[in-house]
Amino acid sequence: MKNPAMLGAIALACSLFAASAGAAECTSKFGPDDQIGNSNYITPEKTLAATKLVTRGKAYRLGIETNRGTPAYPPRNYAVTVLQPGQVAGTTLGPTKLSYNDDIVMGWNGVGSQIDGFGHIGWDNTYFNCQKAADFAKVTGLTKFGIETVPAIATRGIVLDMAGLMNTGMVKEGTAFNKAEIEAAMKRQGIKGIEKGDVVLFYTGWIDLIGKDDQRYNNGEPGLGKEGAQYLASLGVAAVGADTWGLEVLPFEKGVGVFEVHQILIQQNGIYILENMNTAELVKDKAWEFLFTLGPSRLTGAVQAIINPIAIK
Repeated sequence: MKNPAMLGAIALACSLFAASAGAAECTSKFGPDDQIGNSNYITPEKTLAATKLVTRGKAYRLGIETNRGTPAYPPRNYAVTVLQPGQVAGTTLGPTKLSYNDDIVMGWNGVGSQIDGFGHIGWDNTYFNCQKAADFAKVTGLTKFGIETVPAIATRGIVLDMAGLMNTGMVKEGTAFNKAEIEAAMKRQGIKGIEKGDVVLFYTGWIDLIGKDDQRYNNGEPGLGKEGAQYLASLGVAAVGADTWGLEVLPFEKGVGVFEVHQILIQQNGIYILENMNTAELVKDKAWEFLFTLGPSRLTGAVQAIINPIAIK
């Protein structure tokens, strides 16, 4: 008969291992003080090489509009209020009768096109570079990994046309992109390889549901699978994004944890996640490789930021 105490000890050991597995893999290869992860690979030489991808001079906005109708992960929401301070009943200011509008934004930074910083996702309260939540996640803002630490990003961008690969206008929810699918898309588009410091974006057509079927849009999505995340991490990419609200495949793959792809990219490897990236025009123009630029608002202590990256081909 098996010893119940021994079984209990084994179970406890397994649970402790599972809880600490993510923490054990969180150390940055760039040192104990690193806050920007794989963006360290975006060197001046990397940026200069990326500028050579500009052959047409066409710029693409990758951000979608953000408003109170933008579908978002619950309970996130967004609203803007426009006021005319000191101008009640049509009052103007000074001899030139100055009038002006100001605005107040009330909402979450994780609405619409957004970047997930390294303070967003952890594994059992341990975050990138093995930082404990209790040490940096304050109610008044993060003291590490705030959006103000995101560097100026100008690097090679790649868009992978997963809808084209699968011969559909919109990839079905629950469809996972792993190494085989990523490499097949690259081969189809003539992309030679993915390099350190690259930004990889997936096009699925999913963003077309916004305003047409928001419920379906929010309830699932095609996206990056666990093996695919590990594969991209092994290549040293700086950021991964998609035209979906959560990047990774939903429903989750069998045996994969809740937003484990986020944990692999952000917490374990220091890779930014870009969500709701509008890449349709890039795909239409077959602009598979381009100069990708991003400089999010430097919101001190913020976990995420609403963004509008620019791709230039």
